[in-house]
Amino acid sequence: MTLRGRLTTAFLLVVLGPVLLGAFFVGATVAAVGQSRSLERLELAAASVRTSINAMCAQLEAAAGSIAVLPEPGQVTDAANQVVARGIASTVRVSRADGTVVAQIGDPPPSPWIGCLSGTAAGGAAATDSAPTGRPTTDALAVVAHVEVRDPAGSLVGQVAAAQLLDATFVTRLAAASGVGVTLFADTDATTVVYSTEPATVRTSVAATAAALTDGDTATDDTGRHVRRLGPADGQPLPLALSTPREQLSGLYTILVATVVLAGLLAVVAAWWLARSTTQPLAELAHAASRVVDGDLTARVPVRGTDEVSELATIFNRMTREAHSYVQALTASRDQLRGQLTILGDTLSSTHDLQRILRVILQTALAATGGRDGAVLVLDPAAGVLVGQSSQPRPPAGSDPAAISATPTPAGAVPVPPGAAPAPSDTLQVPLGSGLLGSVAVSGKPRRGRIERDGPVLSAYEPACRTYVAVPFSVPNWSDDGATAGAGSAGPRGSARRQSTSPAAFGVLAVYDRLGGDEFDDADLMTLRTFAGHAAVAVNNVRMHKEAERLSVTDPLTGLWNYRHLRESINREIERANRFGRMLAVLVLDLDRFKEINDTYGHGAGDTVLVEFARRVRMEIREVDLAFRQGGEEFVVLLPETDVRGGVIVAERLCEVIRASPFRVEPHTGSGRRGPATVSVTVSIGIAVYPDHADGGDAVLDVADDALYAAKAAGRDTFQVANRAPQRTARVPAGGAAADPEGGQTPGGGASFGPQPPRQTRGR
Repeated sequence: MTLRGRLTTAFLLVVLGPVLLGAFFVGATVAAVGQSRSLERLELAAASVRTSINAMCAQLEAAAGSIAVLPEPGQVTDAANQVVARGIASTVRVSRADGTVVAQIGDPPPSPWIGCLSGTAAGGAAATDSAPTGRPTTDALAVVAHVEVRDPAGSLVGQVAAAQLLDATFVTRLAAASGVGVTLFADTDATTVVYSTEPATVRTSVAATAAALTDGDTATDDTGRHVRRLGPADGQPLPLALSTPREQLSGLYTILVATVVLAGLLAVVAAWWLARSTTQPLAELAHAASRVVDGDLTARVPVRGTDEVSELATIFNRMTREAHSYVQALTASRDQLRGQLTILGDTLSSTHDLQRILRVILQTALAATGGRDGAVLVLDPAAGVLVGQSSQPRPPAGSDPAAISATPTPAGAVPVPPGAAPAPSDTLQVPLGSGLLGSVAVSGKPRRGRIERDGPVLSAYEPACRTYVAVPFSVPNWSDDGATAGAGSAGPRGSARRQSTSPAAFGVLAVYDRLGGDEFDDADLMTLRTFAGHAAVAVNNVRMHKEAERLSVTDPLTGLWNYRHLRESINREIERANRFGRMLAVLVLDLDRFKEINDTYGHGAGDTVLVEFARRVRMEIREVDLAFRQGGEEFVVLLPETDVRGGVIVAERLCEVIRASPFRVEPHTGSGRRGPATVSVTVSIGIAVYPDHADGGDAVLDVADDALYAAKAAGRDTFQVANRAPQRTARVPAGGAAADPEGGQTPGGGASFGPQPPRQTRGR
């Protein structure tokens, strides 16, 4: 069904429904009114009949009473004749106390006579009101009133009875007085009709209906007439039935039907007109919308009025105009964004420079969201701060947080310590949990809003803004990066700087203050999430690249640099030593009798010893020093800017720290040992210094290796310095002091040649 059909149907239902319901109500009301009027007529007729019968009985009683008071028989006869002559009574009977009739004036009606008081029959002269009811022998009845005659002593001496014949005239008179049909029955069972004014066609139905009723009840017979039963009862001794036809209101029904038909026709015409006037503009609007769907944004809808549909057409026209403008702007923005994404893709695929990648991502995010300023930061796990860059240079915050926080600043402003005038920079460092960026990194939940309404209070490290949107990003297993970096670091406490607890995000991308003043919406949030995903991929790629580089130059067991990195590092350090005129000490270390540990406790225990040995070596050297595993149980330590004296000091300390504490290992199951075991381990060290002992990287390693063999030959658990001349080599027994070939001793062991620089202890 079309919309026009539905609207027409709905209107007809809305209009004709109440009309039909009202017509039904009116019809029911008319029928009820007709029935009520009929019943009311019966009620009035019953009252009129009772009044007439009461009046007749009162006349009979008055006539009998007037005769009963006359003393002379002649007077009684004269009075009785007058009563009969005037039609007050049909018969007047005077009798003694024993029932003997003294005088009777007029033709007596057939017995029994119905007494006015109780409605019971009285037969003959001796009958009383209490005599039993009998059936009459004819279709005529009489009603009688008795008056007793008593002597001055009060004794009953006689009785005067005045009787009135109940014939057709009497019934017709009652019907005329009441205005309804009257039926007189010969008995209380209504089985014999004496006379009736009802038409012959309905007389039987009325009699049958009245027979089932009692005094005062009303019913409707088969012909639709309302029938009411009267008497016999006190004050109304006659068995009667009153009936009246149902009120005929056919004229009202005709008017009602005509009204309903006329209202229906008017409703159909009005519904058609309203549906057409409503659906035609909608059809035009649908046609215009279809043109818009096909790409024609110049489609317009005619506006013909000021109603809601016309207002909808006006809004549609304005929408299409604005959509056309938006499409043009989006096309330009799409082209710009496409160019930015091309640059972003080229950058991601061509470089592993994290800062450059993040800078391109930030610029692309600003172009996509229309932000005035922005920032992208990643977590430095060692320092526990977010480090990154912003799109606009700004003075960095002061180094004293207390001074910064003590300076009152308006909401959204970046406070600067008094007297500080640093150079502008785009580098940011934001502590975790501080301001907007720090809170997003800790919670891992994006935020957008307005500073004065939604907060937070910006820290001194963040760009000033009024509106913002910030999203976090993370990379897989980023919390393990600190541990991996620490394991490969040659610094003594490289892994100790990791955060004990990690924030929920590895980085944050934020954009501030959309150009034009509007707040950022959900679309901007989704856009920024997309670029945060690119940032996460970039960080992960750089991390994986660096991890691959680290694994290629790192020993997987001990975490120290491997032999490949040793060759690169020693050449680099020799170049640096040549450039600055410094020395480079090289220590070659070898665990003593390591094969016995493997044979006795198993290779797993040997690996445990190697890992613990590497850990102790890292703890005893400086951050600038480099430790390598050359292979097996042989290690190399490079000590930049260190001479022989410094190398001897480090070798002494390494021998002592290895010797001092036994190593705890788990023997293999075939060793016959149960539970952990402790193993005493010692190390032999060869020392060579560039350029004193050799003039190149390979050469200095060979010289140090020869010194290591000399230490092994000297009894192990000691160190040996390479000789520039064979007689300059010295050996120091375990726990002893080295003998100086020149005749002196070196404190703590080792060899010393010529004047020595002060002992270097930084970072040890």
